[in-house]
Parts: sequence; C-alpha cells; structure tokens
Amino acid sequence: MTDDAPETTAPEILRYAAFAIRPEGGNPAGVVLDATGLTEQRMLAIAAEVGYSETAFLAPGSAQGAYRVRYFSPLTEVPFCGHATVASAVALADRIGPGRYVFETAAGDVPVEVERGADGLRATLTSVEPKVEEVSAADVAEALALLGWTDGDLDPALPPRIAYAGARHLVLAAGTRSRLARLDYDFDGLAAFTRARDLVTLQLVWREAPEVFHVRDPFPVGGVVEDPATGAAAAAFGAYLRELGEATAPAVLTLHQGEDLGRPGVLRVELSAADTRVRVSGTAVAIV
Repeated sequence: MTDDAPETTAPEILRYAAFAIRPEGGNPAGVVLDATGLTEQRMLAIAAEVGYSETAFLAPGSAQGAYRVRYFSPLTEVPFCGHATVASAVALADRIGPGRYVFETAAGDVPVEVERGADGLRATLTSVEPKVEEVSAADVAEALALLGWTDGDLDPALPPRIAYAGARHLVLAAGTRSRLARLDYDFDGLAAFTRARDLVTLQLVWREAPEVFHVRDPFPVGGVVEDPATGAAAAAFGAYLRELGEATAPAVLTLHQGEDLGRPGVLRVELSAADTRVRVSGTAVAIV
C-alpha cells in the first residue's frame, strides 16, 4: 500500500457503529476492507468525505488472517484507532465469520478476536505495550485553560498523566459528573496544543465507582469536536489506572462514553495479571 501504487476501481466503503448495539449509538467508523492501491491522499480524501472521526483502510498483511491497517480522520492519519479496529474486525466477521485477526498498524501488531454473543458480534483487541508518563504543571495549566476548567474541577485522586496504548492521550479527571457534562473548549487552541505534544485526544474522565467511569474525548487535532467512543484512549486509561494503583489486575473496567452526545456506548477494559497489555472489547453494528 504505497503512495505510487495504481488505483483501480472505487473502493467499497462500509459504515459501522462501534461499542454499540444500535446504529445510532457508539462511535461510527468508516471501513474499507480492500484498500489495495489507494494512495495516502485518496485515503485522506475518503475519510474526509465519510466525515467520521476515523476511517480504517485494510490491505492483506504478512500472513493468513493478518491485515495492514491505516487509520485516517478527516484531517490527518493517526497511528492507531480502537473504535475503527472494533468496527473493522466486526465487518470482517460479517463477511468471513468470527475468528482471530492480527492488525498490523503503525503502532505495532494488534490481535483482535471476534465472537458472536447475545448482543451480536463482539470484538476484543489487545493493545500494544502501554506506557504512562508524567505531564508538566505548565501543560496541565494550559490544557485546563483551553477547556475552561480550573484546578478545583479536578479529582485529586486521579492526577493528570499522559497515557499511551497505541496513541498518546492526556488524562484529566473531573471531580464531578456535572463538570464532565459541560464541554465547551477552544477548538483551535486545543488542536494546536495536542498537535505540539503529539497527543491524539484528551481523555476526560469521571469516576462513578471503583471500576465504572464516564469518559469524553475532545479530538480537535483530527477535525472532530468530540469522539463518541474511543477505544485507544480506553486502553491507555486502563494502563493509567494500573500505573497509579487505582486498579489491580485482574480487573474489568466499564467505561460509558457518548451519553452527552446522544450516542451512548459501552467499552469494556480488561487488565490481566499475566500481561501488561490492555484488552478492550465492544460490539459493533452496521450502519445501513
């Protein structure tokens, strides 16, 4: 899949809602199951035309059941996208049946397993090796100012960090659900802030219970005000909680996202005592 490869016929573009059981829930993603021959410019143009936060482009990988995958927002390419991974795996399962796939992404190889359950097809991805790093007080202060938040809006038990599980996210925890519900930020300013720090989104969270969270993800660097359900950030957040000792493996976390957008979705995050990588699972359904 190189930029000078010849393009053939127009690709089939599928649309799936990830982390939802209904098309109007979760996070919609575009899926191109055969992107062979598409240039980077064409993929970006398709993603912009589709208009979702990400569209995934698949091509045959290095082995049976492996696929090379690239992810594009309407404005840029991102190294990894969880909801488009779930959507793509379910789209594959709709065509060839449930099973195990390996997505060869810019962030590394991501195994994905698809099973059929009571709520339909469910995909579970295993992240690349995660990491969590400190963030400067100056960067936190700037992010808060761009969000219109103050230090007093934060939950002191969940300090700001940058978390990675395929893409980098700044984690900021709100002290109340009402603070999380009010999201009115400086779009251009936050886009410049995230771009300068190689961040994909801000992972804004509120803890309802020890293992239940509500989350929101501004995504201005991708040209999207808010991502309705963010699998990459969910994986990074699982690593964040384990690093801080706020979750002890084995653990299963439930993340609710999209409620404030009218697109409710549920993300399941699993921490294993035997593996530092994080598993994120959810259902997906075709948007007709």
